[in-house]
Amino acid sequence: RYRGLTLVLTFLCYTSYHLSRKPISIVKSQLHPNCSTLGPGPHNDSNSSTWCSWAPFDGDNYKELFGALDNAFLVAYAIGMFISGIFGERLPLRYYLSGGMVLSGLFTVLFGLGYFWDIHVLWYFIVVQVCNGLVQTTGWPSVVTCVGNWFGKGKRGLIMGIWNSHTSVGNILGSLIAGVWVSSSWGLSFVVPGIIITAVGVICFFFLVEYPEDVGCSPPLHHVRVTSTEKDPEAIISNEGTLGISGNVDHCNSPKEPAEEPEAISFLGALRIPGVVEFSLCLLFAKLVSYTFLYWLPLYIVNIAHFGAKEAGDLSTLFDVGGILGGIFAGLISDYAGGRATTCCVMLVIAAPMLFLYNHVGQNGIGTSIAMLVVCGALVNGPYALITTAVSADLGTHESLKGNAKALSTVTAIIDGTGSVGAALGPLLAGLISPTGWNNVFYMLIAADVLACLLLTRVVVKEVRGWCGYMARKRGY
Repeated sequence: RYRGLTLVLTFLCYTSYHLSRKPISIVKSQLHPNCSTLGPGPHNDSNSSTWCSWAPFDGDNYKELFGALDNAFLVAYAIGMFISGIFGERLPLRYYLSGGMVLSGLFTVLFGLGYFWDIHVLWYFIVVQVCNGLVQTTGWPSVVTCVGNWFGKGKRGLIMGIWNSHTSVGNILGSLIAGVWVSSSWGLSFVVPGIIITAVGVICFFFLVEYPEDVGCSPPLHHVRVTSTEKDPEAIISNEGTLGISGNVDHCNSPKEPAEEPEAISFLGALRIPGVVEFSLCLLFAKLVSYTFLYWLPLYIVNIAHFGAKEAGDLSTLFDVGGILGGIFAGLISDYAGGRATTCCVMLVIAAPMLFLYNHVGQNGIGTSIAMLVVCGALVNGPYALITTAVSADLGTHESLKGNAKALSTVTAIIDGTGSVGAALGPLLAGLISPTGWNNVFYMLIAADVLACLLLTRVVVKEVRGWCGYMARKRGY
């Protein structure tokens, strides 16, 4: 019951985080629409194509300003993430997470109030975005740590692959909610998500349980060791009571004796864990691609397919539907094959030509567009989801830590913080490159996918050698 409660609460928490991030991508097309389609300006403005735009986004440099808004949030998020993991190891996660959610709701609402207060100063929106980026860093290290505290390594990829669909579910709900008011009163596209994340934060404060020991349950086993005598790994794994595996379950009848509290790991100590650097750099480029789609896909659909703002926002949700399927598929395959890096590498290799095809044939009919968006979403977000969830949990409870799981939040923050650097670069580069043509934006995304794949080469080679050694031992060589 406690495991189920932890999964549901953390799922809702991070769904609301992404729900509150999505409106900016939907509202962009409304801040600078093509006003000439609405007729002449009511005040006889000579510029009939920008009279209905929202200043200061009514100039020819509106794409650069949109890029600045995205970058303000993402740079602050990337910087704050490296610090957030350190705080997450040392503060009560329940207070840290719920407090961050309430503050995120406040700053999301403040952005929307710019519409009702008739604010046309760029610095106001930039400052709100920076503050929101900083407080949103409380989310990811906290929810991954909570789930990692309750679930061991057995079938972690599948469980966290399903659980990680909160990212795409949040993006979908954020798009749909923002789309309701984007054409009539875009301020509500921010105010309503801000209220939602605040309410979920309050629920989290009252009901989230951080550690199994807090309610008298046994902590899960993070490593499975098979001795020379042929023991059944599944039988060993089952002792941790992981979801989806039959066997013994944890007993929560009596409180356990408090053990000596291990010290939190240092930043440099976390970097020395094998695989942290490789997966962090891979995520930098994988997240660059994902977040470029997150912030620019609706505008791309408006410009290329000539849909309205609401229709483009609704269509962009298919990319996140694909992301849900890709995350689950990546987790399932990596559990079965025992190769997280190889799974990521294969999906990234396939993603590159799919991005090229989407840019060239993705708008040739609504059916083709839907299919390509789902496929691209699965291939782009699958590796991203796997690295930020199962890989982060695996490395944060690595056997080199000798049972000290206090590194989980720090490792998660390092990996996601490095990835967030790419998340900041992607939308910024898209804003700078898009005036030269959308083709160049997609070439940049394809190059990022290839680099992400190359950075995992060493880990992939290690996994392949492990498989070869296993097969040789199994055949008696």
